[in-house]
Amino acid sequence: MKKIVLAAALVLLLGGLIALPLTQVQDNITNLVILVFLYVMLSSSWNILGGFTGQTNLGHAAFFGLGALATRLLWLEGKWPIIPSIMVGVGAAVALALLIGLPAFRLRGVYFAIGTLAMGQILNVTVGNVLPEISAIPPKDLATYALLPRYYVFLALAVVTVVAAYVLANSRLGLGMMAVREGEDAAESLGVSALQHKLLALIISASLAGLAGGAFAFYHVGYYPSFPFGPTWTFDSVMVAYLGGTGTVIGPVIGSIFYVVVKELLALRLADYHLIIFGALFVLVVLFMPGGLVEAWSKIRKVLTHGGAPTPPPQPAKREAGPLAKERSELSE
Repeated sequence: MKKIVLAAALVLLLGGLIALPLTQVQDNITNLVILVFLYVMLSSSWNILGGFTGQTNLGHAAFFGLGALATRLLWLEGKWPIIPSIMVGVGAAVALALLIGLPAFRLRGVYFAIGTLAMGQILNVTVGNVLPEISAIPPKDLATYALLPRYYVFLALAVVTVVAAYVLANSRLGLGMMAVREGEDAAESLGVSALQHKLLALIISASLAGLAGGAFAFYHVGYYPSFPFGPTWTFDSVMVAYLGGTGTVIGPVIGSIFYVVVKELLALRLADYHLIIFGALFVLVVLFMPGGLVEAWSKIRKVLTHGGAPTPPPQPAKREAGPLAKERSELSE
């Protein structure tokens, strides 16, 4: 029954999102929802490597930026259709993942995080030096710019990202990734190849980040090509994933909604102070609520369900007396 209710709720939510831009809603609301979709894609893709496999990637913006760069060049300069351009951008992100995967996974823990951060910064500086001019939509194409198709591209790709994360989390491959997260040596002893699962997680994570980059390139009228390579996109993805709950499918979705809505409200009311507030909030979540909003809701639901009373431990099942026990009983009588 619960699955039917959940499925019905998801269908209604998807229907509402499809109908939203058709209800004459203001463009700023549509843009806000597009931003939520973007963070859903970025945080969910980061969560596959960082949450499912336990590898803290601080260079996630490299895959996002490479997908955006390849898509932008092919779409504007090569006059390719947008969908093939995005697919090539995904391929470029996967190629980078394959190139750095084996050497990067020789590092563990904080060394892996620092190595991926350096990789992202190298690409950020390189692209900024090679392509210093703004990438803008030509004036003749700007006349036909429409927000509606871009909204639906973001919606479709966000759904693809979340569904991919759900399928992966409930697959044998996903369980192997989670085993690696809990302990690489223990996973290896059970026949789970840590390197293989980490490499596959990196490839899937990079491909979904490249997908987000392609949508980003299609959406913006103009920006510097190095902008999507900036570390802000990585750290925002990490923050959103931790706020929602790492290692879960729904966590990045909840975190994206919370992050975008609260950040916009604080930015309107408190200007630059909203960055300080979010920094403090992130530290508090990591220290006192590492499971994020998903863990907080789980605790609240338990309190509401059980009234705060501790759940009694399960009682061992009574074993039925076997033939030998019956014979002993008869002899004792």
